[in-house]
Amino acid sequence: MTELPEYYFRIRDNGAAVFRVTTENRQRRIEMDEIAVINIRNGNVKPHGEHVLSDEEQAVIADWMAERRAVLAERDIDDIHRAVDYLNLTTHWAQSRASDEDLDDVTDRLLLAMHDLRSVLVRKKADRVMAQAKTTENAEG
Repeated sequence: MTELPEYYFRIRDNGAAVFRVTTENRQRRIEMDEIAVINIRNGNVKPHGEHVLSDEEQAVIADWMAERRAVLAERDIDDIHRAVDYLNLTTHWAQSRASDEDLDDVTDRLLLAMHDLRSVLVRKKADRVMAQAKTTENAEG
């Protein structure tokens, strides 16, 4: 049998519940004792009940949180790339297969969503261009 990890993280909204995994009992049953609840967004780590987190436990939790944030960031950018694909597929659908009723059903919502997205993207791009120009100006001046 493969050796079990010492800690188990049960994913939940905005974080995880952290368990210490043990099999050191007479029946060799797997026991999972909850030791903490963590919030990935704000970094809060709350020990469970009266448990005091050891330095090792804190380090394991910090490592898991860093890895989890990296996974979530990768998923975010992957979702955006998929959104670009969906926009292209939606364009093809609207041009080639959509009925008038289909278009009536989605046009206003799509136009508002695209307008909102475009406004944000243009503003953010302008902010980056201005910041870059200011950096270049300071470097030259």
